[in-house]
Formats: sequence, C-alpha cells, structure tokens
Amino acid sequence: MKLDDPESLLQRAISLLKNSKHTVALTGAGISTPSGIPDFRSAHSGLWKRYDPMEVASLMVFRHSPQKFYEWIHPLAQQIRDATPNPAHVALARLERAGYLDGIITQNIDALHHRAGSRVVLELHGHLRQAMCVSCYEVYDTDGIMEDFIRSGEVPRCVKCGGVLKPNAVLLGEQLPYEVVRSAEKLLANCELMIIAGSSLQVVPAATLPIPALNAGAKLIIVNHTPTYLDERADVVIHGDVETVLPYLADGVLGKDHE
Repeated sequence: MKLDDPESLLQRAISLLKNSKHTVALTGAGISTPSGIPDFRSAHSGLWKRYDPMEVASLMVFRHSPQKFYEWIHPLAQQIRDATPNPAHVALARLERAGYLDGIITQNIDALHHRAGSRVVLELHGHLRQAMCVSCYEVYDTDGIMEDFIRSGEVPRCVKCGGVLKPNAVLLGEQLPYEVVRSAEKLLANCELMIIAGSSLQVVPAATLPIPALNAGAKLIIVNHTPTYLDERADVVIHGDVETVLPYLADGVLGKDHE
C-alpha cells in the first residue's frame, strides 16, 4: 500500500468511523475490479478505451440494434456471473452488520455487495437480476435467462410475445431509477460521514450526490487509486487498493475477530 504517511491517514479514517453515528458508502467500479470485473475508465484496461459507449451501451443503440448491445455485454455478463465478493465488499458488509454503516449507494450492476452480505444496497445504475420485454413489458427474473445467454450469445426474448428483453441496468441516455435516487438522497440527508470507495466521481448524477451532505457538514473519506474532484474537500484521501484499505479500516473499528 503506497500512501503518503499511511499510518496517520488510516488512523484518522478509523477515528472518523468510530465517532460517526450515520455513515454511508458510495462505491464505484474500482471496488469490483479486484473481483475480476473490468472498470470503464481506467487508463489502460477500462472498457471505454476499447469501445465507444454510445455505440454499444446507449438506449438508442439498444432500441435499434439490441444485437450490438448483447454482443458487447456478453463477456461482461460472464465475468459478473463468475465473480465473487472481494475483501472490500466483505469489509463494508461487516461494518453494516456491526452498526457502523447505514447503507451503500453503488454505481455497480454486479450485485457483489448483496452477495457479500450487505443489506441496504441502493443500485443507482440498476442490476442484471431482472429484465423487461420492450414490447409487452413482461418482467422476468434472469437467473436462467442469463445462463442461456452466456452459453448461446443469442439475444434474450420474451416467451409470451417474442420481444427483446432489456436487462434492468441503466443505459446511456436513460434516467436513473427515481425511487433509488430518492432513497439515496434520504440516506445521505442524515449522513455524518461518507466513504467513497473505488469511484473516480466522473459520472453524473452519482458524482454530485455527496455535495449536499458535505455542504451540511458531513465528513468524507475517499479511497481510490486516482484523484477525484472531491479530494480537496475530503478529510482523508487514501490512494490505495480498496481490497487492502477497507478491511484495514474495518479491523481497526471492529477488531480482526469481529464478523
């Protein structure tokens, strides 16, 4: 872990966590890259370095050429299926169980927070657990559907009308789910401390969610490899690996033997 004065930064973060009555985490793609899921914007391996997002992951492309979308997401769907929660996911779940974390707001669609045991998880960009027919609006659970798609690569279709199924993930050009956003805003309204982990804070409106809480006096811990636009407002900035830093913080608050 290469940090500037790492011990003092980590101890400061542990102290903030111990003394906060209402802490909320905001997570991005960087918390899942240790689980083998690529992020979108990293300099060398980000998905948008290899694809134009407007040509593969926009609502317009899906409407006119769903095959193009499904060809793009096919390897990602397999990576998400095969991924397991890493120590960063587990650390946040431990903090929540012990009462030190009110909930998680995530930009990820991989459900790894759920699988790690977190209970309050607000998925700003949706998820892959359900899909809806774009023709008759029938909603499907996707367990078997995703397995069939990963195996065959064929566009999933509605068994009732034959229409294309769209996963419950937010595409470019789509609005974020209203109820999820409102729930996130309510969670942040009482926030005394925010932990931003694995997010470059480049995607709006997720990137702006912390602002009202910070303006109301909330403290901020940022754990991310690269700088963010909120670093200058943060109480602690740790440029390190989330899968190393978050377990360290959890152990510092709870003790290593506390599950």
